[in-house]
Amino acid sequence: MVKIAVILGSTRPGRSGEAVAHWVMEHAARRTGAEYALVDLRDHLLPHLDEPVPALLSDQYANEHTRKWGATIAQFDGFVFVTPEYNYSMPGVLKNVIDYLSKEWKNKAAGFVSYGSSNGARAVEQLRSVMAAVGIADVHTSVGLNLFYDFENLTVFKPKELHVAALETMLAEVESWAQALSPLRQQSSA
Repeated sequence: MVKIAVILGSTRPGRSGEAVAHWVMEHAARRTGAEYALVDLRDHLLPHLDEPVPALLSDQYANEHTRKWGATIAQFDGFVFVTPEYNYSMPGVLKNVIDYLSKEWKNKAAGFVSYGSSNGARAVEQLRSVMAAVGIADVHTSVGLNLFYDFENLTVFKPKELHVAALETMLAEVESWAQALSPLRQQSSA
């Protein structure tokens, strides 16, 4: 069975992403096609990229925090990134943790659940480019949540029912792609 990490991509105090990630996990727990786990970046606070050699050139990490982060990501076959949109982009902390690694991301699948005043669309657009660069196949369907319509008083998460169908479709796509990419992961680890 494939393993999918739901990565909570914000560490900001008072973040809305925690409620969003728990909503994703609640729906994921009902599924039988994969095993899901929450990976909260607050539990993996990495300094600004401090590896002396780029991950693309070496998988021999100098720092223990990088080795631990690499081991966390290596165990998964796919990812659901839960991200806010900050200033037309993803949070810096999310980009930073992606940049730390290379081989641990390759030949895996990803989907996106975003939120913001424009549904987090620009954060997802940038994440799609980053996914291509690190060798992750991102799925077509994403879930965009609006701060004005899906959050009461911009803080209490109350998603519209229409988002559930998109979430279920996206989770199924991530599971299918993670499974389909399994031979490539096995080939690259051999």
